This record gives sequence, C-alpha cells and structure tokens, in this order.
Amino acid sequence: MMIPSKDDGILVAYTHSRGGSRGDRRKIMPEYQRISHGFEPVYDERSRILVLGSFPSVLSRANDFYYGNPQNRFWRVLASCLRAEVPQSIPEKCALLLAHGIALWDVVAQCDIKGSSDASIANVEPVDIERVLEVAPIRHVVCNGGTAGRLYAKHLQDRVGLPAVVLPSTSPANAAWTFDRLQKRWKEALDSMN
Repeated sequence: MMIPSKDDGILVAYTHSRGGSRGDRRKIMPEYQRISHGFEPVYDERSRILVLGSFPSVLSRANDFYYGNPQNRFWRVLASCLRAEVPQSIPEKCALLLAHGIALWDVVAQCDIKGSSDASIANVEPVDIERVLEVAPIRHVVCNGGTAGRLYAKHLQDRVGLPAVVLPSTSPANAAWTFDRLQKRWKEALDSMN
C-alpha cells in the first residue's frame, strides 16, 4: 500500500508490506512546474551589498519571503555576522538587512523547477536587476551558493558589471558546512566589504 505525503515539495511515498514491517521510504520527485518568484526584493538607497540566492524554496514561497525554511541557516548566519539578534518576522528581517546596507533578492524571476531543487532549475528568466541598481549604489555582489553564483554569472553579471563573491550555501542541503564554518566564511567576506 502506498501512502503519499508532502515533504518540502517532494512527494514521499511510504510502502508498507504485509507482515507489519515499517516498509521503506522512497522520494518521488515532483514534475517540473513553471513558477514565478512571487515576492519583492529588499533594498533602499543605502544598500551597498547585494546578496542573491537562486530561487525561493517551496517553504519560502509559502511564507512569501526569503529563506522561509526554518532549517535554512541564512538568517542565523547573517545575524551572527552582524552581531545582531536573529530576526523572526519579515519586518525584522527587512530592518536587519537595510540597517547594514544589504539588499536581498534572487537571480531567477521565473523558471521551471521540481519542488525546491536548485539542480532542477531550467528555462530561467532572470530578475529585472536594474530595479535595484537604479536606486542602490551596489558595490559588492554575494551569491548564496554555487547555483546562485553560476546563474548570476550567466544571466546578470554583465548587466551589473560586478563579479560575485560566491559563498557556501546556507541551505540545509549543504550539510558539509556546519553553522560555525558558514558563519566564519560569511563573516570574512562581509567584513572585507565594509
């Protein structure tokens, strides 16, 4: 018997055999879906550093804001680097970013994607980065993870005119990087930009 459930945009099927065994757990990847980003960039006329992710996860899209998966370490890493309290609400997150001259957006405005899998991103339509550049004096670009870095280089770098510093992803999928390692690497990079 198959019992489907949802797990961060991935259908998880539990199979139960006769005889009462627990069965096995197999992930069935969802089909590609054409999805639009769904929420606005965070920036103002004081933003000097632009942090770019790739595309919002299923949980971020459900929460209508960046890094909405509680397992993603972005907000904890950033707060630690800036010696601030970890923001909880969307207004607190925006205030933290803007108080430190940081703009936040993603590279991709719309794409075909399976669940939250960055590896599945296809048919990319990049964001209208000029919206930020016309207002904010961006001097540095930081990409949160390799996928964001590759997508930035392909779709936005020529328009921005700045190379990106590609930092290790704060995603829970990047389990090889502990919180302490992430915090140290992000802090080094952000400190060098001030």
